Amino acid sequence: MSFSVRDIWFKGYRSLRSIHFEMGELTIFVGANGTGKTNLYRGLQLIQAAARGSFAHELAREGGLAAALWAGTRPKNEPARIHLDVGLVGEAAAYRYRIEAGLVQQAGGAIFGNGFLGEPQVKLETLKFSHRGREQTVLERKGPSLTILGQDGKRRSFGVPLLASETALATLHDADRLADIAAVRRALIEWRFYHGLRTDRDSPVRQPCHAVATPTLASDGHDLAAVFATLVHIRTDTAALEESIEEAFPGARLVVPMPDRTASFGMVFPDNARRIYEAGELSDGTLRYLAMAGALLSARLPPFIALNEPEASLHPDLLVPLAGMIVRASQRTQIWLVTHSQTLADAIRDLSGVGPHRVVKRDGETWLEGLRLSGDFADED
Repeated sequence: MSFSVRDIWFKGYRSLRSIHFEMGELTIFVGANGTGKTNLYRGLQLIQAAARGSFAHELAREGGLAAALWAGTRPKNEPARIHLDVGLVGEAAAYRYRIEAGLVQQAGGAIFGNGFLGEPQVKLETLKFSHRGREQTVLERKGPSLTILGQDGKRRSFGVPLLASETALATLHDADRLADIAAVRRALIEWRFYHGLRTDRDSPVRQPCHAVATPTLASDGHDLAAVFATLVHIRTDTAALEESIEEAFPGARLVVPMPDRTASFGMVFPDNARRIYEAGELSDGTLRYLAMAGALLSARLPPFIALNEPEASLHPDLLVPLAGMIVRASQRTQIWLVTHSQTLADAIRDLSGVGPHRVVKRDGETWLEGLRLSGDFADED
């Protein structure tokens, strides 16, 4: 079952005091440094972390909940919490997943709850299902207590109290009786985030990898050679890949040997057509562009791809070809793009008709120009 992201609502996370907006198949964000673009991207990563079971660990790596909480003012009686909420829609049904994290409660030196002092504590978690105007709460977690809706329509308690660091979405694995929960968890885990793919000498992208048929590029790009080999030798579908390379590097071609125990690739350039430049020899910009090609043109795209500043290290001449790959991929899957480059955003708009949302800061709060409190945009009227 495949789902697209219908809307998100992030509240209390870093510079995101409270922001809710609807998503399209291609959503582009442009803004200056310090406006909070990466916080929007990071909020989606935390939702995926909830599905993977690493939600508390991810927040701990950010410096703990205290460092990740909205630092501005809040209503007097409102608890200090991070609220992440995503709406998913499929062919026949829609789901809404919500998770809230807060601080461990203390009174008289005692800690309330089953977590450590200072760790992010999951306070609330819900998964709601809606179909033909009818909504049901499939999963509801408050603190350590959890109730679920079975296939028989009856609610029951989950027998084991959850630790403060655990998420219900990752803990429940009974796919036979909890098909809705399993479907949402699987959809979120399949998301891909491509940010800062390393191109240094020891980066995974430069290394040969195991020769295993690979339909989708990993988030760190370590299986790029296998992705190319799958397109060339198994799917024999390289038209889009060849076109994207020709647009970026006229006269050059990608060389992908038939794998044995490992898969590898190289490039041949017109000024030295007899020499194959292996991945370890390619420039950072060339390698990053090829990694984006692997992410966006692979044999099977994930249901959702988030790109954070994919233009980094690229020569300006490569931005229009990159825009073409992004638009082509958006016809197969849902794309979320965060970029500093107005040139890239303009090229995508020219090719797709989809304009960017400008990310701004107002009184320390991240916001999108034209966004209304209803979650839609003024320019959509």
